[in-house]
Amino acid sequence: MTKFSLKNKVAIITGGGSGIGKAISLTFAQQGAKVHIMDYNIDAAQETVSEIKSAGENAVAHKCDVSNQKNVYEIIHHITKTEDIDILINNAGIAHVGNVEAVEEADLDRLYNVNIKGVYNCIKASIPSLKKGGGVILNLASIASSVGINDRFAYSMSKGAVLTMTYSIAKDYIADGIRCNCIAPGRVHTPFVDGFINKNYPGREKEMFEKLSKTQPIGRMGTTQEIADLVLFLCSDAAGFITGSNFPIDGGFVTLNGK
Repeated sequence: MTKFSLKNKVAIITGGGSGIGKAISLTFAQQGAKVHIMDYNIDAAQETVSEIKSAGENAVAHKCDVSNQKNVYEIIHHITKTEDIDILINNAGIAHVGNVEAVEEADLDRLYNVNIKGVYNCIKASIPSLKKGGGVILNLASIASSVGINDRFAYSMSKGAVLTMTYSIAKDYIADGIRCNCIAPGRVHTPFVDGFINKNYPGREKEMFEKLSKTQPIGRMGTTQEIADLVLFLCSDAAGFITGSNFPIDGGFVTLNGK
């Protein structure tokens, strides 16, 4: 336990079965939270839960398609029948590479359904419980929310919406004691990054990993644990004076590139 303890807190983490979401789930459980992982990949979610339980901590896996409002409502209603939500982490998301000419309508709909509607669904379903005693909503935005990045048209659109949803929720629910913030990661080393490199640059994996790492001024990718630690602070009582804010965690990408 640290000064950022989450003892006796109930946290919902979407996409908690892998990558950043898994790191957040493990970190929250280590700090005493009961973790509910909502993930489309139930096998990955259950693996994370097994790790948490093997350490003597508390977690539950739920198969969930965040783009399906009925599915989200059923799960959150089930949770809130016996306990109130203290923390909601909207981490689930999908990526897309391409400029506007490369984005088909189906691509746009898919990004909207998961990255925008999915966040909306989870917030809307959780608000009644959060209003009972105040709580924290933490959204995963991106550097693409606030700066232009080549070939990220649809993804940037969706993450820009996450940023502005954060501001709206923070404003509308401050009187209810609900804090809402988002973080904006740069490139983070996750299984998704490794899979992208392996698929698109066979035989050049090491070269491309180094090239992508150096796009951050700090000279490397972030780690999932570094992201999880920032999320932990923002969701802890130590961050009680922080709401309606976007926190870049990007190795200097947004402010130092080109300077």
